[in-house]
Amino acid sequence: MRHVFYLHGFASSPTAAKAVYFADRLRPHGMALHCPDFNQPDFEHMTVTRMLAQVDAALAALPPGPVALIGSSMGGYVAFHTAARHAASRGRARTSLRPIDRLVLLAPAFEFGRTPFGGMSQDDVARWQETDRHVFFHHAENRPMAVRYALYQDAQRYDSSACAADTPALVFQGRRDTVVDP
Repeated sequence: MRHVFYLHGFASSPTAAKAVYFADRLRPHGMALHCPDFNQPDFEHMTVTRMLAQVDAALAALPPGPVALIGSSMGGYVAFHTAARHAASRGRARTSLRPIDRLVLLAPAFEFGRTPFGGMSQDDVARWQETDRHVFFHHAENRPMAVRYALYQDAQRYDSSACAADTPALVFQGRRDTVVDP
């Protein structure tokens, strides 16, 4: 049985239109869509390390079967790093990391933690670091919400250009994307 995950983007949720769309398309084929909520246990203290751990825990709870990850924006970044970590664990004794056999990445934010995001300038990032909080509009909550600087700082531990995922991937990227630089 194939397991399919949708990893939502920043300030989004498992109930976002893309998640619903994919769940609706998979259901007639007898497949459920797994979608960890990266906003849990709270949005303010979100980190990439926590998101990766959430995906690992969800994968570990599944029965055997191939796994596909679909990730949007920051979720694409997390999907890529999950696949790379799991690929790197192959061949190691006693690893609990399940191999990912395919990726679908929607405007993956590969530079997350390396460059300002969401329309931020370098000065905005510096203020975020100084105050430890920055307010973003959370689309799923339909309101502004603060997130700690630890998100951006932790993301710097995961350099997309320095890791390799040998997982087959299909990438969709808009040519006029103003959030994720093609």
